[in-house]
Amino acid sequence: MKELIQLLKEIRPDVDFENNTALIDQGVLDSLDIMEIVAEITDRFDVSISPADIVPANFNSAAALWAMIEKLK
Repeated sequence: MKELIQLLKEIRPDVDFENNTALIDQGVLDSLDIMEIVAEITDRFDVSISPADIVPANFNSAAALWAMIEKLK
């Protein structure tokens, strides 16, 4: 999880990924952020994220992203 938080902070250093649980719902992340996150997660965690995985529930928080990564491993 620590590596994921670091990755997210590299993409958007202005966002509190440790505490925000509505990243999509509140419009904190846009579609370009999502695509960059998908690309970085794919590279760093060696997982394949399908279009079906790219839903708001999986991107609303770092914890949700981490759960998706764990599921895909």
